[in-house]
Amino acid sequence: MKLSDFDFDLPEALIATRPAKPRSSARLLVATPTRMVDGYVTDLLEWFQPGDRLVLNDTKVLPARLSGKRGRDTAQGYQEAKIEVTLLEPQAEAGHDRMVWRALIKPLKKIKEGEVVRFSDDLSATLIAKEDGEAVVAFNLTGEDFDKALAEAGSMPLPPYIEAKRKADAQDKEDYQTVWARNMGAVAAPTASLHFDEPLLKALQEKGVEFTYVTLHVGAGTFLPVKVDDVSQHKMHSEWGEVSEGAAREINATKACGGRVIPVGTTALRLIESAAPTKGEIAPFLGETDIFIKPGYAFRMADALMTNFHLPKSTLLMLVSALMGRERMREVYDHAVAESYRFFSYGDASLLLPHEA
Repeated sequence: MKLSDFDFDLPEALIATRPAKPRSSARLLVATPTRMVDGYVTDLLEWFQPGDRLVLNDTKVLPARLSGKRGRDTAQGYQEAKIEVTLLEPQAEAGHDRMVWRALIKPLKKIKEGEVVRFSDDLSATLIAKEDGEAVVAFNLTGEDFDKALAEAGSMPLPPYIEAKRKADAQDKEDYQTVWARNMGAVAAPTASLHFDEPLLKALQEKGVEFTYVTLHVGAGTFLPVKVDDVSQHKMHSEWGEVSEGAAREINATKACGGRVIPVGTTALRLIESAAPTKGEIAPFLGETDIFIKPGYAFRMADALMTNFHLPKSTLLMLVSALMGRERMREVYDHAVAESYRFFSYGDASLLLPHEA
């Protein structure tokens, strides 16, 4: 398979920069092997059945983008430089009780190891290393003090295709977070989940649809482009995830009763597939996953998928093509473009049913 097999033309006007309000009013394209049905996210009530189990990623997005200043005494006097820091991943440090993160710094060349960047009266970080174009920084705070200061000083790390059009603002701290977010650690949102609000969740529950929560901390690697023409040579980024014993028990019970297991979002799908040792059975999971799902993959757990519309030439487009077939997904995306569906993180949704409902 070539990278060009997953390319398509997308008008820039279809890239959403704000979400639908209310969340569940976003459009929904339902695709089966033979049908495509246009509707809205609230129509999920017609497509989900009693006994279906939705698998939801409960990761919480950090306000991981920070703007600060580095001060330095020079021959010309004290000088300051603006420094932008985007947190990528926490780092474990043996023997140290401090908050250490791998991060992107702009401009990296203007800061030296040992220098301090101040983001607010309370929050600052020291550069302790530069590695392969990235930085390792140690913060002055830990625990709840760090979380509070970061919430005040940081902004949401919007995807590059939104950031290129506008800067993150206070509204994004609500919009770019799921209503069930609880486990802090992601630097990107599980965006299919952004379409759910409390009224929709209540209506689904009343119908008999069940929910299981898992955690996959979405990393910045989700936005990395594929740089090889032969997609089989692409190396996936790794992300930390957990499927608890209780979550595994709930999912296995649904499978045993003949219900459908439907992950909401590619992150939840990648995690439950990583945790499934055999077809139809899932086990507790704790650790890193770098699973790469592309056409030819044999799904072990997911019976369907709710997801947004993805970037051309992306691993996520390869994932949905594995579920539905490459030619079918080309038809789905052609339809979505023709009907002016909104694309990417703040865009509309699709429900992909590889078997006729």
